[in-house]
Amino acid sequence: MRSRYSAFAKGVADYLFTTWHPRTRPPDVTLDREMAWTGLEISDVVAGSEDDQHGQVEFTARYIHSGQPGAMRERSRFERRAGRWFYVDRV
Repeated sequence: MRSRYSAFAKGVADYLFTTWHPRTRPPDVTLDREMAWTGLEISDVVAGSEDDQHGQVEFTARYIHSGQPGAMRERSRFERRAGRWFYVDRV
């Protein structure tokens, strides 16, 4: 989750695409260049350890868009494939 947030913050769409599960990812990832991400707070983690194949992360990502602060709250599902974690979708 933290690496995907960092990719959003730095505008690295390719990383977001490659860490999105092939079953659910869009044909391409387009980022809003006016969105400035300002912080990430993880509020809950369910599973996701080295022994797990599935996990969930609940978080709040803070941003500024068009001069206005905001926050996005989400619970995301992840799945391990070939030893790597992939974003699946939000719950």
